[in-house]
Amino acid sequence: MERVDVVYGLIVNEKGKVLMVRNNGAGWTLPGGAVEKGETLTEALIREVMEETGLEAEAGRLLAVNEAFRPDRGNHVLFFTFEVKATGGEITIFDPNEITEIRWMDYQTADSLMPYHKGGVAELLRAPAGYTFQG
Repeated sequence: MERVDVVYGLIVNEKGKVLMVRNNGAGWTLPGGAVEKGETLTEALIREVMEETGLEAEAGRLLAVNEAFRPDRGNHVLFFTFEVKATGGEITIFDPNEITEIRWMDYQTADSLMPYHKGGVAELLRAPAGYTFQG
């Protein structure tokens, strides 16, 4: 299986809402994507947040590491979720073939879309980075 590293950015606004994107074919996720050769995790995070949301980002602390074997896709994935601060830009969909919608969601809705984060968004922000094997 091919090893793939994926970064996600947890962006929470002043109203306590989480920014999520609807990926064509993958459903709702945090903004993020695969780390390219020669990129650090945080470089990939900043690039992916910009590509998927139009927002300039500053990487914060690592919140979680999840791991999954996906035989249907032939890969072994490490997912790194970082806290992210939006520092500029405007929410924009640059590629509607990839991202079909961007929405601020309350914690409960975000948690229901990300069941692999035990304890949900609030726990991610409160506790040190955790590790989860997803299968």
